[in-house]
Amino acid sequence: MSIWIAVLLGLVQGLCEFLPVSSSGHLVLLQTICGVEGDVLLFDTLLHVGTLIAVCAVFYKELWEMLKKPFQKKVYLLLVATVVTSAIALLFEEQIEALFAGQLLGVGFLLTALILMVSEKMTDGKRSITDMNYAQAAGVGLVQAVAILPGVSRSGSTIAGSRFFGLNKGAAAEFSFILSIPAILGSCVLQAKDLLTEGTGGIGVLPVLVGMTIAAISGYFAIRWMLKLIKEKSLIGFAVYVGILGVLVLLDQYVTHIFF
Repeated sequence: MSIWIAVLLGLVQGLCEFLPVSSSGHLVLLQTICGVEGDVLLFDTLLHVGTLIAVCAVFYKELWEMLKKPFQKKVYLLLVATVVTSAIALLFEEQIEALFAGQLLGVGFLLTALILMVSEKMTDGKRSITDMNYAQAAGVGLVQAVAILPGVSRSGSTIAGSRFFGLNKGAAAEFSFILSIPAILGSCVLQAKDLLTEGTGGIGVLPVLVGMTIAAISGYFAIRWMLKLIKEKSLIGFAVYVGILGVLVLLDQYVTHIFF
């Protein structure tokens, strides 16, 4: 992998992790177009580490408060959602890895478009994060598990799920972005053995480090922008974008076969 491809993939990961358009779906798409070979799932996980740094940088005050007082409802809600996601990810680990070849990529993008359009039809709730109950947190965790599939936006799905349970837009965005921290850490734990035994999957260390750095920087600005956008604007433009992208991917998969 060249440095420029690593920069491109890092930028896409940093932006798309927090924009509701699916970072994993865009990575699979670009890796296919650019002909990237090797253990791309491991590389994708390492790029996610970059966005993990971005989330921690933006929400350091909230994270510090939770570290100082770990026995509080907000922490418990995040744990419940994470446990549900992790259980499903472990149960279907082999099937999920196989899907990163891109077979359902177009369907995933279309599902994201549908989720975003439904989300925009909801009235803004009035609840804060701690107004949620544990069953609702489990529901958000379930939605996040579905978003493991390439093409399905994790941020878009969890924001929509949180709003469905009555959270206001700001609280839904905060819960979604902070929830990405244990999700990314869980992926790293699952990939740790492969990283120790196989290295970076045939991809050079320098491209990996460059990609992670770009992902962290772009992710930081993407979060800042999205927090403001979610409160003030509509997400329907993202729905139209991923809907068109999903149709184009399906067209290529079943008709033109240029990339798939």
